Amino acid sequence: MHPDAACELNFASPFELLVAVILSAQCTDKRVNMITPALFREANTPEQFVAMPTEKLERLIFSCGFYHNKARAIKEASQSIVEMGKMPETREELMKLRGVGRKTANVVYAVAYGGDAIAVDTHVFRVSNRIGLVNAKTPEETEKQLMAEFDSSLWNSLHHLLIFHGRYVCHAQRPDCAGCLLADNCKYRKEHGTESPSPKTV
Repeated sequence: MHPDAACELNFASPFELLVAVILSAQCTDKRVNMITPALFREANTPEQFVAMPTEKLERLIFSCGFYHNKARAIKEASQSIVEMGKMPETREELMKLRGVGRKTANVVYAVAYGGDAIAVDTHVFRVSNRIGLVNAKTPEETEKQLMAEFDSSLWNSLHHLLIFHGRYVCHAQRPDCAGCLLADNCKYRKEHGTESPSPKTV
């Protein structure tokens, strides 16, 4: 169903990906990709973001929403990298960066460095619970259950497949069950048919 599933954020370095992932929180990848060309022309290294005035950074990322928090996270992560002396390459090191949570660290580790990780965003959380791959109440539980069910060699691709499925087929409000090849094995479809999901059943 999703042969081209992959990260849709545009980036030219692991650090640019880190910045893009921070910007993508509660924002579409399409919107982030509209912002980052101008942003990265102004700054594309930790040192340059540390030196950039916060007000200027906020103006450049304003349209992706939550720009105060995102600017602070970018500045804090950049300062942490400067203090470390290099861009982290492991999930554990990435999670030590100020302003970087587990999901962001997993994305950068998996996409930029090819590491085995499952980043649980809203799509992964919704889809994996809805179709019955997991039965979890939090992103952390979802990640643990998916890691237990699938071989580590599949984690990276699974992450992208679930995102694409949630983005293009298994929508939050009106999933396209008729066009879904998983429908016959889907927990939600078996329990609710084709009716639109309620907030309690996503």
